[in-house]
Amino acid sequence: MNMKKNTKKSISNKNSEEKSGASFGLQPLGDRVIVKEIDVKDSETTDSGIYIPQNAALEKGAKRGTVVAVGPGKFDDGALVPMNVSVGDSVIFQWGDTVNYNGEEYYILREQEIAAIIRS
Repeated sequence: MNMKKNTKKSISNKNSEEKSGASFGLQPLGDRVIVKEIDVKDSETTDSGIYIPQNAALEKGAKRGTVVAVGPGKFDDGALVPMNVSVGDSVIFQWGDTVNYNGEEYYILREQEIAAIIRS
């Protein structure tokens, strides 16, 4: 019986780690997320090299990125409010603190600093 409880716990922890991006190596706290910026000019060009603007906000300084790690959420009146973003989501954001980790630059920002999730 104890074996089943331990098995369930390890499976639950694994699913929790995949959702939060804990295997990434940096675990954000609270309602923070870690985002890897995507170079929009490279990802939004035609085969012939013509740049196609996808969103006016992107041209006004907003950045596009991929969420690589997510914190557990924030507490509001003693209850944990879950995050609206998940690891792997493409997002639009404007600012955040930068950190260099394993030779790569990432942004650490609060969930409220994410302007939109890009659904395709």
